[in-house]
Amino acid sequence: MHIVFVHRHGPGQFVHLARRLISDGWTATLICESMDRPVPGLRVFRYGDKPGGQGRSGEISGKGSVPYIVAGRRVADILNKLSLNGRKPDLVMGHIGWGGMLFVKDALPDVPAIGYCEYYFQPQGGDLGFAPTEEVSLHHRQTVRLRNTVQLATLDQIDIGISPTAWQKSRFPQEFQSKIVVQHEGIDTSRARPDSVASFRLPNGRLLTAGDPVVTFAARSLEPYRGFPQFVKAAALVATQIPEAQFVIAGGDGVSYGRQTGNASELRDRLVAETGLPQDRAHFLGQVPHQDLVKLFQVSAAHVYLTYPFVLSWSFLEAMACEAPIIASNTAPVQEVIRHKRNGTLVDFWDTNALADEVCAALSDPKSRFDMRRAARRTVVDRFELSGCTLRLQSMLQKVSSLRARMSAPAKNSKQMRQPILERGHA
Repeated sequence: MHIVFVHRHGPGQFVHLARRLISDGWTATLICESMDRPVPGLRVFRYGDKPGGQGRSGEISGKGSVPYIVAGRRVADILNKLSLNGRKPDLVMGHIGWGGMLFVKDALPDVPAIGYCEYYFQPQGGDLGFAPTEEVSLHHRQTVRLRNTVQLATLDQIDIGISPTAWQKSRFPQEFQSKIVVQHEGIDTSRARPDSVASFRLPNGRLLTAGDPVVTFAARSLEPYRGFPQFVKAAALVATQIPEAQFVIAGGDGVSYGRQTGNASELRDRLVAETGLPQDRAHFLGQVPHQDLVKLFQVSAAHVYLTYPFVLSWSFLEAMACEAPIIASNTAPVQEVIRHKRNGTLVDFWDTNALADEVCAALSDPKSRFDMRRAARRTVVDRFELSGCTLRLQSMLQKVSSLRARMSAPAKNSKQMRQPILERGHA
């Protein structure tokens, strides 16, 4: 079986699935603009800018940022060449957000297409306008709607979609939700696990161990979408009440989500200065290797996860799997995983006083969080464990391929023609 993955910065969400399929003897190809990590045995084709930055029909693209339509055309060109060269895939699976899947059916009309449906931008109920001070202009609404047109055109032609959580699926238009399956890509709970003798060495040489009053915060970028300003404000309050508390923050100074509103490092320095967060107790690590991030979760006495109503972070689920005491924002994607006082505690995203109180409570009485910590790991093992998730995804791919093959053959009766790609039990 030959599967082609399509992802702008691949393999991305497909990394675990690609590894499993390759280990089971599948041929796997990735079409991407850039690679975020290597996978042994994964063949790679890049659709980045051609010399001169000139796309087809005179479309211009800035270096490192391929426009969605141009990306879709280049992916289709690669798929067409694979087919002409005798390497036609049996399945194509890709992220629908960046245009790469836009013309898959034009290049390979008889090949099943599976779309990864991560997030559909809506004018209400999600990230847009979540901040009370954010003014959502008519131009911004138009920009969001235009961005969604690529996803809509792709949704119209894919055979099935996959969304990692039920809330993320719910953001897509109702008329397309019947073809979207909720299935997370999985968390490796054999690596993200509790360790009572774990330790983490800070850049200044200090060694933190499990049981120390360590408050942790992790995000790809330290930005408003992930509640970084709220965390710093709350941390400053905690610092005045618990002098021995250490605050360890992992994340870069860039902007991963939302709009650029200024220099990110300047935002960090300004927040620290304005709140009075002690600089000798606030440790900014930048982006850290994954194995170090796991160690950080293992020594955490209070892990803070805040997010706008947006995509759920892998790091949040990994912290849960490590049995870090969770204090999280009471926002829709988090509510799908955390039950208040059962496997974590929830606070209002904007209430920094309530956040500080919860962190202080966790540091002051760590034994009171024992049952919640255990329950947090059970949640991840039961719902997001890697081997189960990848097995279900692989089973789904095989079923899509076999059903499509039967539907492409001359039908013996009308009932076969009406058969859905997946049975109800997989939805």
